[in-house]
Amino acid sequence: MNHISGPDAFDPVSNQPVFDEDTRRQFAACYPEQPQLLDHEMAANKLLTLDALAKLGSALPAASVEYNPGDLPVGIAPEDVPDNGLSIADTILNIASSASWAVLKNIEQVPEYEALLLSLLAEIQPVLEKKTGKMLRPQGFVFVSSPDAMTPYHFDPEHNILLQLRGEKTMTVFPAGDGIYAPASAHEAYHTGGPRNLLWQDGFADKGQAFHLTPGKAIFVPVMAPHFVRNGPEPSISLSITWRSDWSFAEADAHAFNHMLRGWGLKPAMPGRFPKQNRVKATGWRILRKLSLVK
Repeated sequence: MNHISGPDAFDPVSNQPVFDEDTRRQFAACYPEQPQLLDHEMAANKLLTLDALAKLGSALPAASVEYNPGDLPVGIAPEDVPDNGLSIADTILNIASSASWAVLKNIEQVPEYEALLLSLLAEIQPVLEKKTGKMLRPQGFVFVSSPDAMTPYHFDPEHNILLQLRGEKTMTVFPAGDGIYAPASAHEAYHTGGPRNLLWQDGFADKGQAFHLTPGKAIFVPVMAPHFVRNGPEPSISLSITWRSDWSFAEADAHAFNHMLRGWGLKPAMPGRFPKQNRVKATGWRILRKLSLVK
C-alpha cells in the first residue's frame, strides 16, 4: 500500500461523531431502498484538501483514477467521453478552471484513507447490519468537480452515502429496480462486465427526485438507483463511503444469471429487490463461476 506523507498526512478523526443520533435514526428509516438527504459533521480534514487529493490521485493505480471534461450531456456513452488533456494532479489542482470532473476510486488502498473510511462506516455499521447483514467490501471514492460539471446518468452497485464537503451540487435520483429507468438488459450487461452509464431519455427529466447538497449535507443512494449529478457554480469535493451486502451481491449474481438465460432465448423475470434474496439464481451463477463455466 502507498502512504501519503508530508504536511497532508493523516489528520486523526475527531472523537465527535460525523453522523449524530438523529441522522442515524433517519438512515435506519430509509435504508436500504429509499434515497434520503442526511446531515453530517465532517470537519475539515487534511486528507481532503486539493493538494492532498492531487497527491492521492498520483499515488493510486491508473485503474483507480477517472477524469474527463465536465461539460458533458446528461446521457453519453462511455466510448464517447473525451480526454481533458491534463494529468490527474493538474486536473485537481486547477479544478476551478479545468472544466473537469474527477473521481479517485478505492481510496482505501492508501492506509490513511482506509482509516478515515472505516471510522465513518463504523458509526452506521450497527444500523445497516440490522437490515442487510454483515457490511462487506467497504470502499471509498472522492469526487472533485469543476463549476457546473455534469456526472452523466448512471448507476452503481454499492450502498452509498455521499458527503458533500466543499461547494454544492444537485443529485437527481430515480427509483431503483424500475425497468423504465434502467432496463433489465442494462443491469445484466453491467453485471457481466459492461459500463455503468445508462441510456438517457428526455422524458425522464421531471421523473427523478432532486437533492441539493451543500457542505454538511449527505445523501444515501440505494444500490443501482439511477442518478446524475450537476455541480454548482463553485468547485466541489465530495466523499462517497460505500459497502456491499449479501443481498446486493445476490441481486448482482441473479442479473448475471439472467443474462445467460436470455442468451438461451429465455425471458427471465427481473431479480427481486430487498428483502428478496434471489438465492436460486445467485447460487446457480456462483456454481457456474466456480466451475469456470462462466466468467
